[in-house]
Amino acid sequence: MPSKELELYLHIPFCVRKCDYCDFLSMPADEDLRRHYVDCLIEEIKQKAALCSEYRVTSVFFGGGTPSILPGVQIWELMEALQRNFKICEDAEVTVECNPGTLTRQKLIYYKMAGVNRLSIGLQSANNQELQRLGRIHTYEEFLDSFGQARAMGFKNINVDLMSALPGQKQEDWIDTLNKVLAVRPEHISAYSLMVEEGTPFYDQYGEDERRREQGEPPLYLPSEEMEREMYLITQELLRNKGYVRYEISNYTFPGRECRHNIGYWKLIPYLGLGLGSSSFLEEVRFSNTKNLKTYLSGENFSQEDCAYVFLDKRQRMEEFMFLGLRMMEGISRSVFQQMFGIKLEAVYGNVLEQLQQQGLLKQQEGRVALTEAGISVSNYVLSEFLLL
Repeated sequence: MPSKELELYLHIPFCVRKCDYCDFLSMPADEDLRRHYVDCLIEEIKQKAALCSEYRVTSVFFGGGTPSILPGVQIWELMEALQRNFKICEDAEVTVECNPGTLTRQKLIYYKMAGVNRLSIGLQSANNQELQRLGRIHTYEEFLDSFGQARAMGFKNINVDLMSALPGQKQEDWIDTLNKVLAVRPEHISAYSLMVEEGTPFYDQYGEDERRREQGEPPLYLPSEEMEREMYLITQELLRNKGYVRYEISNYTFPGRECRHNIGYWKLIPYLGLGLGSSSFLEEVRFSNTKNLKTYLSGENFSQEDCAYVFLDKRQRMEEFMFLGLRMMEGISRSVFQQMFGIKLEAVYGNVLEQLQQQGLLKQQEGRVALTEAGISVSNYVLSEFLLL
């Protein structure tokens, strides 16, 4: 089997209803349209596999949208196509993103048959009022049912997505959500703060409030920056006390259950994106599919020649190595940097490293460079310092 690693991402852009905060490429669709899309995705798998004959696939990730909106047999069909056309490792991590309320026993049976061994369930909050405010289609009780069904079907690697700093959310609300999720003991928890993105209904409702907060003025609906920081610290403490290890700024896991797909992305492992609007990174080149559904369904965007290409020069690859790798608690390796780029880390970033270390935002130990706790709290600033202008 080839020695070069590859990750596969399959984008399923459909959902029951688009959430009010979501700026991902997603939309509602009827059964016929979803069936047509899956057929086109299988055809793309066949055509794009030729780009990756020298790679072995170590992870497969079905993201969205809501992949669990598809009938289970269609996930099985997609995995069958991947197995036929790619060299997939026997121990590959295979993840399907799921929303509570869209999982059924039949779908879980098909997932098992297809080789899916990891689920990522988008709960966001255990408070039904907060879920309604977010525009979610499910309740906390439906999450418990979906999680219980997954456990009953033998899934032993489950992530739960959570979101803090919601409009009107208090610290005690967030603590209640964390405690309820900890009670079911998922192997992995992703805990992110709400981002109010332009072009979403949330931006229309809370964009001005976000600007007030950024300018140091008291927000009307969103938690203050101080409260958001407190929620972050509470998350870290509660999860650590329950045996979870934080291995990335917003990701916590039981030892050995780190998300291999995400780690590969943060470490610049090559990946191939399949489906509407998906992005790829192969041989120092980024390319992406069309975001136009009609064009994608026509099959006109499947060939290598039709993709939009961006070649990453050495400077850009060094930047990405730093600001992606520093998201991980272990930080980046000096020796790996030198191996990848043929130059010592200090020769490129010596002044930046010294300045950030003096500010208490970076630490250097055992051949690695990592964020300190203070650095994590201002990570956007720290990471931006590694841009080579």
